[in-house]
Amino acid sequence: MERDIERVLISAQELEEHVAEIGAQISRDFEGKDPIFIGVLKGCFIFMADLMRHVSIKCSMDFMAVSSYSGTTSTGAVKINKDLSEDIEGRHIIIVEDILDSGVTLNYLKNFLMVRNPASISIATLMDKPARRKADVYADYSCFEIPDAFVVGYGLDYNERYRNLPYIGVLKSEIYS
Repeated sequence: MERDIERVLISAQELEEHVAEIGAQISRDFEGKDPIFIGVLKGCFIFMADLMRHVSIKCSMDFMAVSSYSGTTSTGAVKINKDLSEDIEGRHIIIVEDILDSGVTLNYLKNFLMVRNPASISIATLMDKPARRKADVYADYSCFEIPDAFVVGYGLDYNERYRNLPYIGVLKSEIYS
């Protein structure tokens, strides 16, 4: 599996340090507000688990499953595969996403949730890839800005593989070409 990785982009230690910083910042910013963290499955699950261990305020969690990718590219069509279990009206929402790439999915999701009248919606992403942005959406909290490369590990996959790598690696192009 690791022979499929061109190079390590973000080490396990760097992940831990930056996720802890974001968790502390969110805790300061949302003190007394009891936010709901909404994880976008499947890619967010490791990041969200680690992030939540660094959040020191009263909060709750829920998950959504959405799809918009086929292989390595976004299809542009977003499908809700699992909706929220909790009512979000009047609540502060923090959408937790693994990577903000084209922004199409997060833009759709943010608009989809706004109709439910939350108090606010913020976005926390592990990685931001602005070079591929197609939608006018930005992260309020981001651990890393990355170049335009296909990355896997720490929850991110290629065809459901590589999620279990403890770091973020650049996948060799011959694997997905």
